[in-house]
Amino acid sequence: MRRFTALAQVWTLIALFVFFGLASDSFMRAVNLRNILIQVSTLGVFASGMTFVLLLGEIDLSIAALAALSAMISAHLFANLDYQEPIPMLAGVGAATIAGLISGLTSARFRIPTFMTTLAMQLIASGLVTYISKGRVITSVSEWSAYLGSHRIGGKDGLPVIVLVALACLAVGYFILRYTRFGRYVYMTGASKPAARLAGVNTSMVLVVVMTISGFFAGLAGIVSMGRLHSAQPDATESFLMDTIGGVVLGGTSLMGGRGGMLQTLIGLLIYGTLRNGLDNIPSIDIYLKEFITGAVLLGALMVNTVFAGRAERDKTI
Repeated sequence: MRRFTALAQVWTLIALFVFFGLASDSFMRAVNLRNILIQVSTLGVFASGMTFVLLLGEIDLSIAALAALSAMISAHLFANLDYQEPIPMLAGVGAATIAGLISGLTSARFRIPTFMTTLAMQLIASGLVTYISKGRVITSVSEWSAYLGSHRIGGKDGLPVIVLVALACLAVGYFILRYTRFGRYVYMTGASKPAARLAGVNTSMVLVVVMTISGFFAGLAGIVSMGRLHSAQPDATESFLMDTIGGVVLGGTSLMGGRGGMLQTLIGLLIYGTLRNGLDNIPSIDIYLKEFITGAVLLGALMVNTVFAGRAERDKTI
């Protein structure tokens, strides 16, 4: 029974595939399945950082704004100031990483909840995006970002590079959490911060590093998103915050910390992408009801998965 409940997310994913496969003739086509992977790939980059944050029992509300800031800085340097790669990309991702570091240091040093520090950072980043862009879209992006966001290996029907980027990010996160001392410290701190301190873990430093990691992945996600859209838009990443949190939690990572991992995040992203795509492939569903249905199904899945996860073992590192 414990194994069955531990795989609740897998059963959810299978059930969604069976339902939409029977309800839509186009859902199971190879091109549509590839579209699902593409649709969740940017979320996968975001989620690689958010998984660390949620495992620690914290939250990062700034990731969407940091992604927009990263993309806007990179595009501005390339299109308006004529800097060539890799300077624009490094500057964009570096700015988001530093912002994450500042959020972590502020929370750790002054004991301010990450909810508040990242909310403030969200406003700071959004203000910088508006200042740099003056509200305008920058349509000239570098070949590097276009390659990461839009290129396909093997021709028109080949494997999108953006999928490989997302898998690489999730794989790096998996390796850190599974095989490094820092990964164990993340689980220990998330499960019980006082116990981790008694065991000699510098929980403040763990928090700073995790928030920095989150900022880095948010910045990279901004570059990838810009490459996919072939433009840097001030509001292009606004929806990614809730989508990312929903995808990670759907996979079974606890909002309270200490339970979850990258494999669970991958499954959660596939559940989220399957649900979104499947609803779009059923023409009989009113377009104005799709957001309502998505929210209702997500709420139900979250409740079911949370109940099942509560019956499973506390610490799941894979």
